[in-house]
Amino acid sequence: MSTVTSKALELIELENHYGAHNYSPLDVVCTRAEGVFLEDVDGKKYMDFLAAYSAVNQGHNHPRIAKAMIDQVQKLALTSRAFRNDQFPVLLQKLCKLTGFDKALLMNSGAEAVVTALKAMRTWGYDKKGIEYPKAEIIVADGNFHGRTTTIVGFSTDPDSTSRFGPFTPGFAVVEYGSLEAVKAAITPNTCAVFVEPIQGEAGVVIPPKGYLKGLREICTANNILLILDEIQSGLGRTGKLFAFEHEGIRPDGITIGKALSGGLYPVSAFLSSDEVMDVFTPGIHGSTYGGNPLACAVAGAALDVLVDEKLVERAAELGAYLQTKLEAIPKDKISAIRCIGLWAGVDLKPEAGGARKYCYLLKDRGMLCKDTHVNTIRLAPPLVITKEQIDWAVQQLTEVLA
Repeated sequence: MSTVTSKALELIELENHYGAHNYSPLDVVCTRAEGVFLEDVDGKKYMDFLAAYSAVNQGHNHPRIAKAMIDQVQKLALTSRAFRNDQFPVLLQKLCKLTGFDKALLMNSGAEAVVTALKAMRTWGYDKKGIEYPKAEIIVADGNFHGRTTTIVGFSTDPDSTSRFGPFTPGFAVVEYGSLEAVKAAITPNTCAVFVEPIQGEAGVVIPPKGYLKGLREICTANNILLILDEIQSGLGRTGKLFAFEHEGIRPDGITIGKALSGGLYPVSAFLSSDEVMDVFTPGIHGSTYGGNPLACAVAGAALDVLVDEKLVERAAELGAYLQTKLEAIPKDKISAIRCIGLWAGVDLKPEAGGARKYCYLLKDRGMLCKDTHVNTIRLAPPLVITKEQIDWAVQQLTEVLA
C-alpha cells in the first residue's frame, strides 16, 4: 500500500515475529517526536493527527513536562502507597482545585480509572442508596469504548472488543447512545449509575444530540442515580473546554480522566468525584502499586500546568472552529459526514470510497498520520499546540487524497 524501507521493514518483521498481533498499526516506525511532529527511523517527519488518542494534547515531549519527569526520576520514582510521598498530595490538591471535584483517586491506565469508577458506582449503590447486594445495575451506551479489561469489554457492543473473552460480568444495561428515552426505560430500583462518554471517541468522534447530557443530569438527579462520565479522551482540553460536559453547563457526579493527564510521558489516570462517593473507599479494598507514585504525580502536575499556562483549552476552542470551517469546505464526493468539536473530528467516508485505511496510508506517504476507525471513518486529533498554518497544510493533504 506504501513503500517501507529495509530499515523499517526489519523492525516491523521483528515486531510481527516476537509480538502478539493485537494491533494492526500503519507501517511507520517512529523514533523521535517534538510538538506536532513524529519522525521515523529513516528521518522522515510526519504531522501527528492522532496525538496518541489525546494523550499528547500538550505536544510530543513538551520540555516543561519532560524536565519535571527527569528531575523527579533522579530523586524518587516509586514508594507504593504503603508509604507517603511529597508529590502525591500536591497533585491531588491541584487536580481538585482545577476540576472542582472533592477528591481524586489516582491509577495508571485509563481502563484502571474506569474500573475504579465502576467499583465506586456499585459500592455507592449498596452503601448510600440501599440497593440489595449484589444487584446493582449500571446503564451504559452502545458504541462505547471505556477500555480493555474483561469487565469493561463485557458491556461493549464492538464485536472485536468482546471477541471470545466471556463469560462477562453481569449488571450492565446497554442502551442507545443519545437517547434519553432509552435511559428512562432501562432504570430499575437497582440502577445505581449512568456511565457514558460525553463524546464517543473510538466510535469516530460521535457527538450526542444537544441536550443529551443535560437530560441525563436531570434523569439521574430525579431517580437518585449517579451520573459518571468518561472524559479520558474528551477531557483536558480536546473539545475546546476543560471537559466536554461543560458544553452543556452540567456537573456530573464523577469523571474518569487519563491520557493528557501526563502529556504522554507516563501512564497516569484518575477517578474524580464528591466526598459522598469517594467515602465508599476504605483502606485495603482498592489500590495500585504504581497508582499515585511520585514520578507520575510530578509529570501530571507539570502537564496540568502546561494546559493552563499555555491556554491550550482556549487554543483548542479557537483552532477547533477554524478546523471545522476548513473541513466543511472539502468537496463531499467521498465524504458522507463530518463531525467536529474543538480539535477533534470524525470524517465519515461513503462506502463506495473503499474504506478509510487506504486514505490513512495515502496521508502517511504525504507526511500526515491519521487513524481509521470502524472501516469508513478517519479520526483527526492533533496536539493542541498545532498552528493555523499547520491545519491549512493538513486539510490540503486530506482534500487532495480524497479528490
